[in-house]
Amino acid sequence: MKPFFIGNKEVLLPIIQGGMGVGISLSGLASAVANEGGIGVISCAGLGLLYRQAAGSYFQSCIWGLREEMRSVRKKTKGVIGLNIMVALSNFADMVRTAIAEKADIVFAGAGLPLDLPSYLTPGSKTLLSPIVSSARAAKIICEKWKNNYGYLPDVIVVEGPKAGGHLGFKSEQIEDSRYALEALIPEVVAVASQYSSDKVIPVIAAGGITTGKDVHRFMELGAAGVQMGSIFVPTHECDAAPEFKQVYVDSTQSDIMIIQSPVGMPGRAFDGEFIRSVNKGNEKPRGCPFHCIKTCDYTKSPYCIIKALHNAARGNMKKGYAFAGANAYLTKKISSVKEVMANIKEEFAIAKRIIQLSCL
Repeated sequence: MKPFFIGNKEVLLPIIQGGMGVGISLSGLASAVANEGGIGVISCAGLGLLYRQAAGSYFQSCIWGLREEMRSVRKKTKGVIGLNIMVALSNFADMVRTAIAEKADIVFAGAGLPLDLPSYLTPGSKTLLSPIVSSARAAKIICEKWKNNYGYLPDVIVVEGPKAGGHLGFKSEQIEDSRYALEALIPEVVAVASQYSSDKVIPVIAAGGITTGKDVHRFMELGAAGVQMGSIFVPTHECDAAPEFKQVYVDSTQSDIMIIQSPVGMPGRAFDGEFIRSVNKGNEKPRGCPFHCIKTCDYTKSPYCIIKALHNAARGNMKKGYAFAGANAYLTKKISSVKEVMANIKEEFAIAKRIIQLSCL
């Protein structure tokens, strides 16, 4: 597994840990991945719930929480740390500004097109910028907008396919369509990135349903510089979620994973459970909205409050929440350390590479 560069940052192990909110990937998990040579990622979603202040609004608590997480992670690692900030967040701008002020290595922005992301950079800032896209068209639009409006190009592009966990950038009918499979998307986005090679080298990262070292090898053969993996890091000792949340992954089967319709207007992949069944019966409708965390969410039309549901689950209350998960999240059957997970991926990658080499003899 070859190292690669994002800007001037060398990534020793080409694995980016996916950002998982609310409270799943914080400084604990991110630092453990970074210490193994990958990129650890803290999710900014819902930090205001995790860092509630007696005085101050939810949005002020989000900023405080981000600062605390960044200071905590810097005590635990000298590795590369990214922040995942959803474009759909109502406080997207404030969180990006805070991330840059706290000198995050990389900002990953998805759940919408981050068309103005470079506008938040400050003089002397060394924070790198990465859009998360689900198509070559989106990658092209972002590259053109950034180049024309800000004289800037993405430092890396993450391509998230339809097998990812959480919110998906696809219509429901596209999720099982081979034309939208990650295997089809990666070469297309690599071709887009190569169009700007005279200006900048833009690595492309494959994401969504990647679980084994064999998967990593396959996508790197298709032109990806590395991969993003999320679900595989949930059932680890270092993951910031409650033990009950992790156990859902360990105890799951493939039939437990389903596509749901999120209140934010996007399909999502999650584990079925008591809470989702209660939602389907109409029992979880919110009476109000104290957070206004997502731009596209109208609580009067929402079947439940997503941020509360995700927060409850992360704390271990699975009766009042649910776990997002990738298509292959059911494959992990024990709680391991991040070091063990990384070692397994490297071993599987080496075996896959060797098999290909032997087949060419």
